[in-house]
Amino acid sequence: MQTVYNADSIVDAQIAKDALDASGIPAFIAGAALIGGMGQLPARGFIRVMVPDIAIPEAQRILGEVFPDPPAGAHAQHGASLPDPTGFEPA
Repeated sequence: MQTVYNADSIVDAQIAKDALDASGIPAFIAGAALIGGMGQLPARGFIRVMVPDIAIPEAQRILGEVFPDPPAGAHAQHGASLPDPTGFEPA
């Protein structure tokens, strides 16, 4: 099995898994059991959606439709206009 999607949350992982399952591709969410141990920490990068090696190309196509890329510049501007509540400004 190989990772085809690194999820930011269990919700994103479940959406990806459901889309793959609906298309006939067996999918597994790895790292879901670690969520309870994280508490209030904003941990990322440990929840992965995995599929059998032979299904990777089709799974990537499906996930590309489910999670299309955001418009150019959308990520760079997210939260850019919000001031830091601590008043800290990097040098």
